[in-house]
Amino acid sequence: MAAGESNSRSSCLNLSNSGPLGNAPPSNSAHSSPASNRGAGGAAGGINRSAGNSNPQSGPENGGGTESAVRSTPSAHNPPRQTVGQSGASSGAASNMTATSSSSSSSSSSSSASTASSSADASAAAAVSSLPSSPASVLVYREPVYNWQATKSTVKERFALAVGSAVFDAMFNGGMATTSTEIELPDVEPAAFLALLKFLYSDEVQIGPETVMTTLYTAKKYAVPALEAHCVEFLKKNLRADNAFMLLTQARLFDEPQLASLCLENIDKNTADALAAEGFTDVDLDTLVAVLERDTLGVREVRLFGAAVRWAEAEAQRQQLQPTPENKRRVLGKALALIRFPLMTIEEFAAGPAQSGILTDREVVSLFLHFTVNPKPHVEFIDRPRCCLRGKECSITRFSQVESRWGYSGTSDRIRFSVNRRIFVVGFGLYGSIHGPTDYQVNIQIIHTDSNTVLGQNDTGFSCDGTASTFRVMFKEPVEILPSVNYIACATLKGPDSHYGTKGMRKVTHEAPATGTKTCFTFCYAAGNNNGTSVEDGQIPEVIFYT
Repeated sequence: MAAGESNSRSSCLNLSNSGPLGNAPPSNSAHSSPASNRGAGGAAGGINRSAGNSNPQSGPENGGGTESAVRSTPSAHNPPRQTVGQSGASSGAASNMTATSSSSSSSSSSSSASTASSSADASAAAAVSSLPSSPASVLVYREPVYNWQATKSTVKERFALAVGSAVFDAMFNGGMATTSTEIELPDVEPAAFLALLKFLYSDEVQIGPETVMTTLYTAKKYAVPALEAHCVEFLKKNLRADNAFMLLTQARLFDEPQLASLCLENIDKNTADALAAEGFTDVDLDTLVAVLERDTLGVREVRLFGAAVRWAEAEAQRQQLQPTPENKRRVLGKALALIRFPLMTIEEFAAGPAQSGILTDREVVSLFLHFTVNPKPHVEFIDRPRCCLRGKECSITRFSQVESRWGYSGTSDRIRFSVNRRIFVVGFGLYGSIHGPTDYQVNIQIIHTDSNTVLGQNDTGFSCDGTASTFRVMFKEPVEILPSVNYIACATLKGPDSHYGTKGMRKVTHEAPATGTKTCFTFCYAAGNNNGTSVEDGQIPEVIFYT
């Protein structure tokens, strides 16, 4: 832009008095243009002169410029209206006039200058008068219109209002063309970028379920941790079992470990519901593996297998593969080894995994042998029980001394117990043979006393080494024990005579070393078909649990 143009525009737009909404009213003074702008050749000055001065007077005092033209006639206060589309022709005429006027003022011959100036003025006036008059718009002077910016005193208020306007919607939803350029949009979702701008300039958080993930991505991309924290907090508050897997995938993608941890805890507590949600089959393999690795899932292993098969079918479709057993095994990859088949009952395994075609014949045979014979052969799958609570494993011993011999005739050893706080029992410690290394078959159960409901059980076995030590026998899933409720611990062993405990205690208290939390067990005799175990002596010396 030339210097003359800049000065000319300032002389017309920078009026001394502004209207109540920030619009400049027309000046009532013929001397309204600043002296510093005398002789400026801008478009606006040219229009005023050509419109209002039919008999210009050129001389050293007024310089033959715009100011002299305005002073010479009162009609300069009401110049003809001009539309934006007419500005090019008018500005050209005004520029020619101003250049001619400036030349005339520096000429040595006043007569020639006057003649040239008059001729230019007449041409400019004719050009302007020939343009159609329109009340709709004017280049310099406009009718007062509502100015929304004048009603907002701070940048925050103005930007907050502007963000919701149609102009912004046009700009960030497909671009907004101008006469000279087109706005380049960032490579993020328009709604998310608008949320970012609104947060930056007004501190207002605009997040919804449909935009939170794209807003989180945008906040990370442009390094706005405050908005990122708002997005994560929104996700935490809206975390549910039916969206836990979807949010877990996003948390891993965006490297949000805190959110990922909360998603995993939710899946632990609501595993069955989370697996049944639609979003489960959309997770990636690494996310599936991260879940199957956990010892804290609260669901039977056969249901985990069924969910893994559903995921494999969806993944095969994504990879454009036929959902054959071979392709399902292929897409499951390392996730298959994380299914704990030994924790299933033989009936569950026979009805599902054994007939799925996903396992090899060798794997099926070894697992059937694991379920049915002693000593149990080695299997390639994890047999460690899952516990639905984190923390350190605890155990209590209810006998003070060990004796021999305790025989078995097919009936169960039983002991009734209650606790003072909620715990999860994961297994028992049992005595083994007095005759050296031996294998036992055993069925363990926990029964709700009042309803006689079996809450947890496992048909399994254990090997002993002939010592007076106890040997762990675990449930397939943790069994929840509520405070002040009576339960029966039951063990039915098949094998030779074993050691047994004596000098039993009616109350045994376990104190957590780190927190000092106390878990108190109270034992009572369990009447009925009992092999002889009581508070004073017998089997089931240990209870293994998590708090």
